[in-house]
Amino acid sequence: MFKLVSKFKATGDQPTAIAELSKNIASGVPHQVLLGVTGSGKTATMSWVIEKAQRPTLVISPNKTLAAQLYQEFKDFFPESGVHYFVSYYDYYQPEAYIPQTDTYIQKDAKVNETIDRMRHEAVQDLVARKDVIVVASVSCIYNIGSPEEYQEVSLEITKGQKITRRELLSHLTSLQYQRNDIDLAPGSCRARGEVVEFAPSTGKEVIRVEFSKDAIDRISRGDVSPSPRFEEILRYRVFPAKFWVTPENKLKLAVLNIRKELEERLVELKGEGRLLEAERLEQRTLYDLEMIEEAGYCHGVENYSSHLEFRAPGEPPYTLLDYLGDDFLCFIDESHLTLPQIRAMSAQDRVRKESLITHGFRLPSAMDNRPLTSEEFFKRAPQIVYVSATPANFEKEISDPYIAEQIIRPTGLVEPEIEIRPTVNQMQDAIEEIAKVTLQGQRSLLITLTKRLAEDITEYLAQRGMKVQWLHSEIKTLERPTILEKLRRGEFDVIVGINLLREGLDLPEVTRVLILDADKEGFLRNETTLIQTMGRAARHTEGKAILYADKMTGSIKNAIVEVNRRRKIQLAYNKKHGITPQAIVKEIKTWELGEKKLAVVSELEDITDAKLLEREMKEAASNLDFERAAAIRDLLKKRKGGTQ
Repeated sequence: MFKLVSKFKATGDQPTAIAELSKNIASGVPHQVLLGVTGSGKTATMSWVIEKAQRPTLVISPNKTLAAQLYQEFKDFFPESGVHYFVSYYDYYQPEAYIPQTDTYIQKDAKVNETIDRMRHEAVQDLVARKDVIVVASVSCIYNIGSPEEYQEVSLEITKGQKITRRELLSHLTSLQYQRNDIDLAPGSCRARGEVVEFAPSTGKEVIRVEFSKDAIDRISRGDVSPSPRFEEILRYRVFPAKFWVTPENKLKLAVLNIRKELEERLVELKGEGRLLEAERLEQRTLYDLEMIEEAGYCHGVENYSSHLEFRAPGEPPYTLLDYLGDDFLCFIDESHLTLPQIRAMSAQDRVRKESLITHGFRLPSAMDNRPLTSEEFFKRAPQIVYVSATPANFEKEISDPYIAEQIIRPTGLVEPEIEIRPTVNQMQDAIEEIAKVTLQGQRSLLITLTKRLAEDITEYLAQRGMKVQWLHSEIKTLERPTILEKLRRGEFDVIVGINLLREGLDLPEVTRVLILDADKEGFLRNETTLIQTMGRAARHTEGKAILYADKMTGSIKNAIVEVNRRRKIQLAYNKKHGITPQAIVKEIKTWELGEKKLAVVSELEDITDAKLLEREMKEAASNLDFERAAAIRDLLKKRKGGTQ
């Protein structure tokens, strides 16, 4: 059961919104909108609705930074439930592609973030085991991750006293894609020492030890992941696959036969068209992959054969996280004005890339079925959706009409920030003076520009003038972004320079100034919705102000000001009626638990200026198989050589 824990009670128009949403969910309404302004407590409202609904819940966020914030907030609201973070596990990702104009083949290249990979497995395994689960995800949740039935079918339950040999258990673990590693027991690996087998599940939260006696399990123990784990005996344990792409051996043989059959048919087609180069290329690549699959049950790019491995018909939708949630779950699409366009665009983009690969003999036609869901398929799989945004788009409002719950009133009495328009002449110098002024008062600023390069150049410019500043855009690694925002709140930074990651949903109560450079450059980054969302970052403080640098009053600026003023009037009227004096939000600053480890790895080395000493430390860490420390020191060296520190 979901049990919400909060020292606050629903106030303002939260009770009305909660009642409306909950009533409509209970009566089966498929689409609703929660139109909630910044600082009105939308996450709390969602939590109260989840508690009333008592159903597994998927919360989809437009970016990983906001997803991380929501993940921590839901963990606070539901400490006894399963709250999980499910986002793309790539720190770097270059998809496989072919550019026919230049005859350029780009091989898939990716760097997997092992921490996020473990969290994805943890989310899926909790969905299989319990119902009080909230998964906060990015739009990566609509990508293929394999069949939930197969995932459970290939899992292995071991029990004390079970008749199974040490060799048989190791064979099972290997078939579940556990890698043998007798030195470093990392998540997804196993080792054997005498009559003892140890393995680390893919969630990375524990180590399981299995002791044998006379071809039977004598004892099963669970331990923590510390260097000296403390074990406690358990009676049974279910071992889930170390990877999502696992197929039972009996089905794998049939899948391989089907892949060979498709290959033969495609080769006949290509040769009949006189495309011998494409035929030779496809045959060579596919046969190599099949050999790997037959030998190891896995190959690089195995997901391209997913329709065969899962026995899906051509064109049939892939299995995604939504299939693990079952048929009766609740879905919140946070910042829906941003998230829905992403969902709609992904399948089309994927299709264009795959068509080129298939046409030129790099992939079989069935690779097309390894794809994200289309928006139509997504809506069919999400039984009830609540669209959450301060600026919902026409699509959400029309599909949900008349079920639109407004949450305009802030319990704190805070009003929308004051808006001031200043000329673009000397805008940089004016912004510096404004940042310096609020910094003296112990407050923080956000400076919004148009490109990544500008964000980095402005950051360097401000740093040269003695400001504590950091840029934030998409090239900052996923798990480091929340740490940067936490440092802003703590005062380690006075200002953050960004583009579009400093908009929707970020909860930064210490920010009193939002400065938007070139606000009259009308377009995606300066439209009405974007301006309202960006200015809203200053709405959590009594002295909040948004400064727009513009030489002309664009339609977007005008409409944004009209809407902000409308909301100000509603809040001011409420404050007057109830005798409320606006109060700044006071929110505990919590350490982002997933971002601290890497930073702590090299914290004791920050003051070392000798590059040779750092290189020795890096090599020593690598020789000790402490690759995370070695990589962190490498990054520190790169940063030093780049002259940014």
